[in-house]
Amino acid sequence: MDARTGGSSAYPLTNHSTARALVTMIDNPLDALPPAVFKEPVVFTRQMGNLKVYLSDPTLIHETLVKNADKLTKGDQVRRMLGPALGEGLLTADGQHWKWQRQSVASAFRHDKLLDLLPAMITAAEETKDRWLRQAGTPLDIGHEMMRTTFDIIVQTMLSGGHGIDVARVEKSISDYLDPSGWTFALSTIGAPDWVPFPGRSKARAAVTFLRSSLAAVIAARRRSGEENHDLVSMLLSASDPETGRTMTDDEIVDNLMTFITAGHETTALGLAWTFHLLALHPAEEEKVMEEIGRVTGGEPVRPDHVAKLTYLKQVFSEAMRLFPPAPIITRTATNAFTLDRYLIPAGTVFFIPIYAVHHRAELWPEPERFDPTRFDPEPARARHRYAYMPFGAGPRVCIGNAFALMEAVAVLAVLLQTYRLTDRGTAPPKPVMKVTLRPRPPLIMRLDRRAAQG
Repeated sequence: MDARTGGSSAYPLTNHSTARALVTMIDNPLDALPPAVFKEPVVFTRQMGNLKVYLSDPTLIHETLVKNADKLTKGDQVRRMLGPALGEGLLTADGQHWKWQRQSVASAFRHDKLLDLLPAMITAAEETKDRWLRQAGTPLDIGHEMMRTTFDIIVQTMLSGGHGIDVARVEKSISDYLDPSGWTFALSTIGAPDWVPFPGRSKARAAVTFLRSSLAAVIAARRRSGEENHDLVSMLLSASDPETGRTMTDDEIVDNLMTFITAGHETTALGLAWTFHLLALHPAEEEKVMEEIGRVTGGEPVRPDHVAKLTYLKQVFSEAMRLFPPAPIITRTATNAFTLDRYLIPAGTVFFIPIYAVHHRAELWPEPERFDPTRFDPEPARARHRYAYMPFGAGPRVCIGNAFALMEAVAVLAVLLQTYRLTDRGTAPPKPVMKVTLRPRPPLIMRLDRRAAQG
């Protein structure tokens, strides 16, 4: 018992083979989670002599991420995985530097501003719908298609057109950067130096160079033109720290644009892909969605005012994000000691919040593997602990773009489902694999067919 805090330093350690876990982690960090995290509220392990704490209980997660937020940082794993691409942007920064950046962009995600972006979201979905006319009856990689659609939305809404960004190369570069992330995760877990080589490292570095230079060119062009647009670029160019008055450097602006482009479009695209897959497996749920779309739109093209009324479609997407949360694990590192439950948590402890495991705990979600959008009916949703469902993270660091993503997803689904039915063509059930985000392996290949005309 610690006399100052009343916490115990005797942890019920779970046996967890470091060597086996590291090998597994390289391929898929989800498979390296201690199995107990799917049943136990808290799991303690030691790896390389360091204490690791896995939290799957919503109350303990809230106590850690909210009540003790000032004692946590993102930590070394996030820095090593995302720092080379995202620098010190909103996702990776800590302390005051994070706080003033968050304040600088918060107004861009107010509800009224998001409503102004809905027409652009619908237009991007309609462009995908028109592109698919030439592909009807053929198989397509729905993950790739959704990456393209959500990237188009980010470029139009955040970058005012993007000034000729190479969309195909951006998508490939993001994949090149994320593919070896299992190595980064494993090497940071054992405290290996940053210089240790691993497969895919040089390709990932080249991808970062291309992505950051592309965005630097956008910023330089905007500075030269002096053009004022109501978009994220203009907001970042004019942002200033309320305490010091300093503005963002071009590198800091690139950090934040990289954050919104990579994290923003990738996560929503994966949520959409998994949703199409689940609807293909559950035709009764798809029928309910189609009835709602028909009733709300009256058979007319989707309009901005329809989107908020598509409540069941939003529940379908929410349930897909429960089963396949795009960010399946988040980590934090304790900078100061604190007491959690009856345990003293020393400084330096690494916390893992296995969101995937929280979303699949039978204690929180009866029959957790079953696809059931009614879990998100208003009454059960209100009764559920806030931290039992965290597709966008939790605490002060919750994703600032969560409302943007939900609105975007419902708009895209409504536009595309109105015209097309997608059926699975894959030869094997997809396995969720963590490459920072939760990607399907093998890719979700689906057959595209036009729906029969209504009326």
